[in-house]
This record gives sequence, C-alpha cells and structure tokens, in this order.
Amino acid sequence: MMAVGVSEYPATIMISRYPVPAAPCHTSLEIKRSRFLTFVERASSRDDAEAFLHSVRARFPDAGHVCWAYIAGAPDTTVKSMSDDGEPSGTAGRPMLNALQHSGLGEIVVAVVRYFGGIKLGTGGLQRAYADAVLQALAELSTRERVPRVAAGICFDYALESTVRNLMEGYDIELVDTGWDQQVSMQLQIAAEVADEFLQRLSDRCAGQVLIKRENP
Repeated sequence: MMAVGVSEYPATIMISRYPVPAAPCHTSLEIKRSRFLTFVERASSRDDAEAFLHSVRARFPDAGHVCWAYIAGAPDTTVKSMSDDGEPSGTAGRPMLNALQHSGLGEIVVAVVRYFGGIKLGTGGLQRAYADAVLQALAELSTRERVPRVAAGICFDYALESTVRNLMEGYDIELVDTGWDQQVSMQLQIAAEVADEFLQRLSDRCAGQVLIKRENP
C-alpha cells in the first residue's frame, strides 16, 4: 500500500475557538417613546451579513432608520462594518460595533430598527440607546463554540481499523463518512488545533501504512 506522509501537507493555521450565535435573537427597547427593535443573527461572511440586513430592511420599509454592524469572521477579523443609516454620524453604527467587539463574539450581525417617538434623544442619548439595544440583545443571545476544522480523508487496511478508531477517540474529530471496499476509507473533520498532531500520530501508529489526503487549511 502506498502511504502519504503528513509532512507533505502544509501546517495547519492555528485558529482559536470563539463563540458565535447559536440562533437568531430579537429584542425590543423603548426610550422616550422611540422604539428600538434589535435583530441578531450569525454571519460567517460579508455576503451572509448583507443578505440578513437586506431582509431586515425589506421587513420594515417604514422604519425611520435601520442601523447595523457586523463582524463577519473571527472576533479579530478585519471583515467588519457598520452604518448610522441617516442618524447623526457616530451615534449608531459605532456604538453598535463597539458592543459587538467587546462581546468577544465572532460571525455576528446586528440590526437595530428605530421608530421615532417624537422626542429627540441628542447625540449622547442616541449613542447610549443604540449601545443599550445591542447589549440587551447580546444578554439574551444563545451562543455556541465555533471549532475550526480541517477536512481529511484516510484509507487503510482492515487490520488497522481498530487502531485508527482507538486513536480517534482521544481527539476532537467528527467522522463524516465511512466506506468499506478493498480497504476502509473515512472522511474526517478534525479540530484544527489538533489536526497536525493527530495525523502525525496516525501515520506513526500505523507505521506509515495509511493514505492521508488533507485539504489545505
């Protein structure tokens, strides 16, 4: 059997785990008769965020303002943006984005729909109102941990199956698919932080008699 050594594949980029929204969230807040409706959803990419914002604007076409902010990736990504949507500059999008950045969450988009109640809030009042609207939603938001994963396919003789499965039990690995033909084949999703270690140990434990095909991280 021809074996492929793990050293032939690029090293895994270490991406830390971080929390992301587990489900959409909606809250409402009233300040001096102005209503602030806040909507939060997961956004893994800029396209996801823009699609969500489009849906919110379409749902509330009569709203005075639909302000928003998003972080479309890990908490430290540069793929982030915000909008005051007609409110005085710096009074909506910036405090909303600041709230997201201080939350430690990633892959998140938030929109705040405002219906004016007839009483002006002033610059400082608007900043506090939009920040509070987001913070209220974040307090109610359910989250889960995002675990970056590396996809890998492995192929080996039947005699090695128990060895492979026993080794897998010690790692954060999702078994996506298994095939039994002339040899056993498995499609794995391995936590990125342990992918290099697992694949090297797999090769060592099986004396190199395992075919490994890993996607670039």
